[in-house]
Amino acid sequence: MTHAIVLIEAERDALATLGGALAEIEGVGAAYSVTGDWDFVALVHLQRHERLAEVVTHGIASLPGVVRTQTMVAFEAFSQHDLEALFDVGA
Repeated sequence: MTHAIVLIEAERDALATLGGALAEIEGVGAAYSVTGDWDFVALVHLQRHERLAEVVTHGIASLPGVVRTQTMVAFEAFSQHDLEALFDVGA
C-alpha cells in the first residue's frame, strides 16, 4: 500500500468548496483545511503505487482553484498504537 501526503495551495475563491471536492477523489482518505503556507492537506492511500501520479495530477491538481501541490510519499506508516508503544516508558 502507498501512503502520500499532498499539500495544496488554493485560490481564495476556491477555499469554501475545495475541501469537499478533494475528499470525493478516489484514493483520498481525508482532506483537511489547515493554517500556514498551505491551504489544504490531503491524505492519499492507494493499493498500487502506479496510481499516485493519476490521483495527484489528474485528480487533485486538476481541480478548479488548485494553484500548486507538493506530494510527500510515506516510507512507513505508524498507527497511534505503535507510536504509544514506542514512547511508553512504563509509567
